[in-house]
Amino acid sequence: MRRFLRDNSLSIVVFTLFFLTFIVGQSLSGVRTFNADQRDHEQATISYWHYLRTGHFGEATFENWESEFLQMGAFVLLTVWLRQRGSAESKSLDDGESVDEAPEDHAEDPHAPWPVRRGGMALRLYKNSLALVFFALFFISWWLHAVTGAHEYSSEQEQHGGSRVTTVQFVRTSEFWFQSLQNWQSEFLAVGSIVVLTIFLRQHGSPESKPVHASHGTTGSS
Repeated sequence: MRRFLRDNSLSIVVFTLFFLTFIVGQSLSGVRTFNADQRDHEQATISYWHYLRTGHFGEATFENWESEFLQMGAFVLLTVWLRQRGSAESKSLDDGESVDEAPEDHAEDPHAPWPVRRGGMALRLYKNSLALVFFALFFISWWLHAVTGAHEYSSEQEQHGGSRVTTVQFVRTSEFWFQSLQNWQSEFLAVGSIVVLTIFLRQHGSPESKPVHASHGTTGSS
């Protein structure tokens, strides 16, 4: 168990923080906010478990997830072709790197992943699987944002004498795109910041940083 915890400590800590601290914290504060608004409108309050099934919680959650998956998928693809001199997040400007090696040359390696040894369509999909999964998660989150957002938007419309909308109708509103774009812009700001800041700044021991002794012009993390 100690070996397992050491070998997987990064993902364990990150997902524990995600679920126990942030998702639970968001939902607990969210239900209080929702019920406060209900009381202001002289409407009935709801339980915590009921709140988890509302558009209020789903919309707030999925509109953030979609932006995260979009920026990660886009960054994975952009770093295939684009470079930034001096950044730890960029491939080298001149030298070839191991990520550019032809996987077909490793088909006989018994330790290579199964798609590499299999070749054909399995390898073609596996070569692009990271970006494909990120964009699939983005589109799933985007659709769930639209569905839950339509429910929340409809509830607000009804409170003000308006009518309910379908998911497709909600996607065509400025409200939906305002919610999406305000999250997307913040994610790309964060990505651009780490690309540029790693040119000049360091964090000793982190693979996301260049070595502390590396020059500002050194490109790549190693």
